[in-house]
Amino acid sequence: MRLRAFLAILITVVSLAGAVTPAMAAGTEVGPGMYPRVVRLQHSGSANGTYLASAVAFPSGSSGVGRIYSSTDGRTYRTIATISDPTASRGICCGTLYELPSAVGGLPAGTLLWAASFGGDNHSASQPMVIRAWRSTDQGRTWQFLATIATARNAGGIWEPEFAVASNGRLVAYYSDETDSAHSQKLVQATSANGVDWTAPSDIVAVSNRDDRPGMPGVRRLPNGTFLMAYEICGPTYGCAAMLRTSSDGLGWGSVTSPGSRPATSNGTYFAHTPTIALTGSTVVLIGQVLLTANGTAQSGNGGAVLVGTVGGTWTQRTAPVAVAGPSVGSPGPVQNYSPSLVFSSDGRSLAEVTTADKSGSSTVYAGIAAF
Repeated sequence: MRLRAFLAILITVVSLAGAVTPAMAAGTEVGPGMYPRVVRLQHSGSANGTYLASAVAFPSGSSGVGRIYSSTDGRTYRTIATISDPTASRGICCGTLYELPSAVGGLPAGTLLWAASFGGDNHSASQPMVIRAWRSTDQGRTWQFLATIATARNAGGIWEPEFAVASNGRLVAYYSDETDSAHSQKLVQATSANGVDWTAPSDIVAVSNRDDRPGMPGVRRLPNGTFLMAYEICGPTYGCAAMLRTSSDGLGWGSVTSPGSRPATSNGTYFAHTPTIALTGSTVVLIGQVLLTANGTAQSGNGGAVLVGTVGGTWTQRTAPVAVAGPSVGSPGPVQNYSPSLVFSSDGRSLAEVTTADKSGSSTVYAGIAAF
């Protein structure tokens, strides 16, 4: 079973190594959920500096919702909204949160977008998966349905949407696509001039070995205008290693069949699974689920570390704001530190994180902030 399908179906996951207590996730508990994301408002007037987080949650009696949280300090969050999409009855997975840095069509700068994959529990050619987006113009307190970004062309899955605004002003949705018979999975992008009408997807990363699976895209724009994408490539060749590639405009990403480059420290330490990135100036901070040595074993600091570097430069290991006990490939399960998210404070001196850990058999979001 695909890991994402497993996560979407089971919110309560009991670790093969035993349940992890809150003390083993050194951070502030936010609430039950998975696929956490965090942003700091930068285009919302007097609300600038506020931290907003999202997660996919499964409250009692619900088939799944998006939860939106707010924080003034990046550490303690309160729930401010719940997004209940009617298509969640067939499964919900892989939510994302984004603040528009500039206007897109009738959507003003500061508009918040939340999107997720729907239908993963029960999808077929006649009932395909979809990626749907919602919008908020009041800093996440209320939400309105915006558009269906993509519909799977067959029984394959479409997962893990992420947003950016390209240099030409178009909104871009990047996501993982399982609908091409030539590839177990690939990365694609669709674009929109207004957030409502979307182009057909085009390939970004589709490596030559069919069994390899590029996934989990995340894009940030550097101060010099360059776009940086982090993603994983699972499968036999790359073992879910985190990869990077760049684009001058957020649309052209180089050779589709190239795997990209794998960031690593001088001694070969690298991340595997669910990479995301944050920027302060031209400095890049990378985090992932599992931190590995050059020979593929768990590195010291695994579950509580980030890699810090620059595009094309060197990378060093530093302590993350939240420490999660025992993430590993396979056991003790997918919950531990799965798809963490980072953002810097307004002055760039603090780094905030949201991530997940198992609490008494349930995937739970934890948050923290630390000096950088």
